[in-house]
Formats: sequence, structure tokens, C-alpha cells
Amino acid sequence: MSMYRERVHRGSARATVLRTVGTRERRSHLTAPRVPTVGIDIGGTKVMAGVVDADGTILEKVRTETPDKSKSPRVVEDTITELVLDLSDRHDVHAVGIGAAGWVDADRSKVLFAPHLNWRNEPLRDRLAGRLAVPVMVDNDANTAAWAEWRFGAGRGEDHLVMITLGTGIGGAILEDGAVKRGKYGVAGEFGHMQVVPGGHRCPCGNRGCWEQYSSGNALVREARELAAADSPVAYNIIDRVGGRVGDITGPLITELAREGDAMCVELLEDIGQWLGVGIANLAAALDPSCFVIGGGVSAADDLLIGPARDAFRRHLTGRGYRPEARIAKAQLGPEAGMVGAADLARLVARRFRRANRRRVERYERYERAGRR
Repeated sequence: MSMYRERVHRGSARATVLRTVGTRERRSHLTAPRVPTVGIDIGGTKVMAGVVDADGTILEKVRTETPDKSKSPRVVEDTITELVLDLSDRHDVHAVGIGAAGWVDADRSKVLFAPHLNWRNEPLRDRLAGRLAVPVMVDNDANTAAWAEWRFGAGRGEDHLVMITLGTGIGGAILEDGAVKRGKYGVAGEFGHMQVVPGGHRCPCGNRGCWEQYSSGNALVREARELAAADSPVAYNIIDRVGGRVGDITGPLITELAREGDAMCVELLEDIGQWLGVGIANLAAALDPSCFVIGGGVSAADDLLIGPARDAFRRHLTGRGYRPEARIAKAQLGPEAGMVGAADLARLVARRFRRANRRRVERYERYERAGRR
């Protein structure tokens, strides 16, 4: 297994051995133990794991490629286990948090569906807890990223926050009063599949006109490739950059050319940003948050994207001019947000274990004292 490692700090030589605990999470982070935990971010192309302290600082991280989706779920579990055990050789790990790119049930025990992996009703938490001698927490990767931005990043101090992650599609999460809102069945925050254009572009989800078909990395690349394939005069620069290979056009390349002043690429990012603003206005009407945090790979375009989004948001906001406007901010923690958030949420599970373990020890001591009488 090829692995990339970035080590920031060496911890103790052995990991603490713990056992898994119940499924309920106590939500207050303020009383969580200040112990190191491992966060894992599982995406379609990579698995990233890191040891994170109570202040959100990454002590060490390792990364490897995601096993091919045609392989069994056991292969992905093997990859996760290897990464955790590798980190445990050098750090005193007290719990493991996993941010999975997929739908996670309300109990945060099963991955109901993962578009990039062969997971269908996969009992990921229990399977990993059976292999790792530490408590395990599983959540959606957008939820873990939003938690990290609320705790340590662009959303600090906000009591009502919505995060939107722009990657190949659109994900999202809702936080209110220090708690992630997961919905009855655990799948809240799938904002990308709100319908914004009836009868519009077909979405892989099966519907038409979903938001992510107009404001995502896939939408950005699709529009650029269509113009290039049509040999549009406005696309000559990007066609030249890829040597005529339209399939080599990517989102990062479009962003790079836009920063260099390419008119077509600037316009495409403006279009994506305007659709982003329309969707944010719809979410503001429904949820009325104080802050929107924009993350994901496409957010690297900065004000080329977020500037048009803010303008469109103001134009489409319900009751504009007569209500406070939510702040729109770019995420600060970058691609490590999901990993940091997963580790921090796992710290709450570690607290529950420590309390339960302390009660077991106290009961045992009482029995011992009673037996001596």
C-alpha cells in the first residue's frame, strides 16, 4: 500500500487500549477530555488519517489511495485499520472518528450509501470497533468538516451555521447551538439535490435540475469542455493549454486561467458563483442561519467564485433590505477540515468511555471492599 506521511510531532510509543462504547454522543465539547484522537477522511480518491489534539492541531497525518470501488468493503476497512495502527505506534490514541463521503444513519453506525465506494448499509462503526481497541465514531464527511470550521475555523463564534462543500458535487451540513443537525434518518444536508431548474440537466441521482448540476466542480468542467468541444473562439486559450485534449480540462486549470485573466474562465466561475448565491438564498429562506461557510475544492477560486455568490445572494434573498443578511465566508481549514472534525467529534466519544470506565472501576472497587468484610 503506497502511503504518504507528514509527521509534525512524535508522541508516545504505544497507543492506549480502550474498548468500544455505546452509540449516544454527549454533544458539549467543552468538557471533552483533552486527549489526542485520530480523524479519518474517506473520499473517492484518498483516505487521509491524522492525529489531532484538543486544539485542532494536526500532530501527524498519513494518506493513501482509496481502494478501487469494485473491491469489497473489507478492503477499505483494512486500509483504515492499517492507517490507525500505524499512527498508534507513535501516539497515545484514545478514539477514532471517521468522516465518510456518503449517507450515514442517525445512529452513526452504518454507511447507508456511498457513491464512490461499494458500501450499502455497511455497519462500518461496529466492524472497525471490533478490530480497533478504541471507541469509533462515524459521520458524514460534510458534517465533520462543518464541525471543524465551527470549532476552529471560519465559523467560530456562530450559533447557527450552514456549511456548503463544493467539489465534484455539493454537500452540506447544518449546525445549531453547538450540535450537528442530522435529521430523522441521518441524511440532512444533501443540499446539492435541491431542484433549482425544473427539467434541467440530468443528475446522477436520477432527477433533473439539481443545484449541483449548476454550481459544482462537475458543472464548471462540463461547461468548459462543451465550449472547447464546440471549438468556440472564447475557448482557444484553454484548448491551447491542454493541447487540444478536451478531456484534460479540469477545475484547477480553469481556476488557474481565471486568475491569469482568461475571460472565458472568469465568466464560467461567475456563472457557478451566481448559481451558488441563488441556492444560498433558498437555504437562508428555509434555515435562517447567521453564517454560510463555503468549502470544498472549488472554493479555492476565492473571490472569483464567492464574490458573484454574495451578489446573487443579495439579489435573491427573501425580504432583502428588511432582514439581517447572513455572513458568507470561505472555509479556513482546507482539505483537512473533515479529518480534524472527525477527530474532534471522536473526542466526545472518548469522554463517554472514560466516564463509563471510571464507573466500572468504582463498582469493582466497591465489590472488592465488600468481599473483604
